[in-house]
Amino acid sequence: MRRASPILRDVALLALRLDRAVPGTIEAFTGDPALRRHVLVEPAPSASELVGTARRLRVELPEAHLAPAREEFVAAELGALEHAARALAGEPVSFRDAVEQTFGVPVVAGDPDVYRDAHRDLDGLLPGPGSLAGRVAAHRRGDELPPEMLGPAVAALVAALRERTAARIGLPAGETADVELVSGHPWTGFTRYLGHARSRVRFAADARVRAGQLALLVAHETYPGHHTEHCRRDAVATARPERAVSLARSPRALVVEGAADAGLAAVVGEEWGGWAASVLAGVGVHTDGELARRVDEAMVPLHRVRLDAATMIHERGAGPDEVLAHLCRWMLVDESRARRMLTFLTHPHWRTYTVTYVEGFPLVRAWLRCGPGDPAARLARLLDEPLVPSRLRRDLRTSGPAAAGRVAADRVVLGPATTTGGVDHTMNGGPFC
Repeated sequence: MRRASPILRDVALLALRLDRAVPGTIEAFTGDPALRRHVLVEPAPSASELVGTARRLRVELPEAHLAPAREEFVAAELGALEHAARALAGEPVSFRDAVEQTFGVPVVAGDPDVYRDAHRDLDGLLPGPGSLAGRVAAHRRGDELPPEMLGPAVAALVAALRERTAARIGLPAGETADVELVSGHPWTGFTRYLGHARSRVRFAADARVRAGQLALLVAHETYPGHHTEHCRRDAVATARPERAVSLARSPRALVVEGAADAGLAAVVGEEWGGWAASVLAGVGVHTDGELARRVDEAMVPLHRVRLDAATMIHERGAGPDEVLAHLCRWMLVDESRARRMLTFLTHPHWRTYTVTYVEGFPLVRAWLRCGPGDPAARLARLLDEPLVPSRLRRDLRTSGPAAAGRVAADRVVLGPATTTGGVDHTMNGGPFC
């Protein structure tokens, strides 16, 4: 029988070796620095050797006798690492298979009737003459944050969210999130964890950010989002060394992205719009926070349009004109904004990552709403424990009739029942379209 520590050490070495071959495989590593130094000086293994190592470790994992949640998490990490190694080896994998094997969820096509229902909701929120797309565009323009106000607005929201997060779920002593404004990237916000409870958080100064949406973006990247998750993950990594490795693309990444999106409502409340507007008013930025929140909620069913677009590109070989038309029609965006989305959907590093936003938010939000305890307490548990999509789906299946109604309302894809040992994981950063 192998003890847990050697197996977990071998998993970390596998991840580090893949990160050496494909930089960006690991989003953050806070484990033993000697492991990274060893990988940097050893002869680089072949891709086929890495595939074999991942498969061997998945077979050996039960011998470590980890607690079920830990074993499920590590098995998930290994599943994603095996897929990364297979891709490195040049094995052909379809877009759908890449998504499912990496993130642990199926690619589900959107329903035009659902999109039409969302359009009707938006029509009621934004009445007036002209097309709905034109009214949505006017709403966005009217709520657009002046570029010179982005820095003060972000700073105010970071401070307010930090205070609220510390009170509701707790933060480690001495943590800090250093904010930078940057340009020329395909994302709107990105967090890089530096270790020792410190992150560098970047926001795109050249993106057209809406004031009413800014609280969601800032919460997603800082408090109680990615920065907070990394700090809390790092705090438990000594006792649970598998948590020292944060993979950029994995089933856990989908959970983390969902938690980052759902975190604002968990620590501030479902009616967060007025709170955000009052914080922004303190630095001279004025927005109708409640309308912004309701419009954002109405837009949630349209998030799947982006996954439709990715499938059109990578499965059907659709050309950019067809994809842009699809994005513009259903997401009610202009061509410039659609092209920004297209840049992300075709980026070699990010093209499958859209699924984390499409599936992660409804799954996590339903889970936060459906269990015992208030959403903030459940969010803290989600950040601290290595829960993966298959676990959240199992919890939702067994949480009762009331929960089933919320799951249906959130359009969560539960998929087939799974057992411990599936494929699931952790992450950071991305676009906010």
